[in-house]
Amino acid sequence: MSKQDNLEVKRVAGLAAAEEVRDGMVVGLGTGSTAHYAILRIGERVREERLSIVGIPTSYQSAMRARAAGIRVADLVDYPEIDLTIDGADQVDADFRLIKGGGAAHTREKCVAAASKRIITVVDPSKLSEHLNVPVPLEVVPYALALVEKQVAALGGTPALREGVKKDGPVITDNGNFVLDCDFGTIADPEGLETKLNALPGVLTCGIFTEFAEKIWVLVGESGGCKTLTRSGPWPSQ
Repeated sequence: MSKQDNLEVKRVAGLAAAEEVRDGMVVGLGTGSTAHYAILRIGERVREERLSIVGIPTSYQSAMRARAAGIRVADLVDYPEIDLTIDGADQVDADFRLIKGGGAAHTREKCVAAASKRIITVVDPSKLSEHLNVPVPLEVVPYALALVEKQVAALGGTPALREGVKKDGPVITDNGNFVLDCDFGTIADPEGLETKLNALPGVLTCGIFTEFAEKIWVLVGESGGCKTLTRSGPWPSQ
């Protein structure tokens, strides 16, 4: 798939997710390119349909984009219960477990997901996989970086400090921490690995999301439209 085609299917998924927003909702607003299209469309609906909604952003980026789109922004202090969250994922497996954190916002994304009644995960087809096998992002307290790298290696992973693209040095999260991208190959036990990683001293949050499968819908952008996946339906490879 070309870069342009990839952007188009992301746009299709983001726009479809935005149509699920209803007047009066509190909506979690994810971080990343696909969620960006959803934010733009929600902003259009706020203006055109006079929707009264509140957006709960998962990052400074999504907060700025939401404000620019005309969406009222608040946080979990004000709204600890969220009707619907729209967010992307780095990978989705056949049991609706996710790996997130490509945008270095997975700690806040996990908090918003936990507060949500329903989650729409918007992806392009390349993000679907029978098994989770992409690197797992960890948000790490800088003081504990070397310790966490050693602990990840002991668990069979290969850690790599995420470097900035337009700055020298490591990526800094919205919470002031580093990100380690940890390659474990194909993950046989995502629940077990998530538990172990989250328990490491110095790790704030790992990017494996296994606890929200029951309330996740997946919208897959395609060239001809959008496909909706639920746990009650067949996986695309079947």
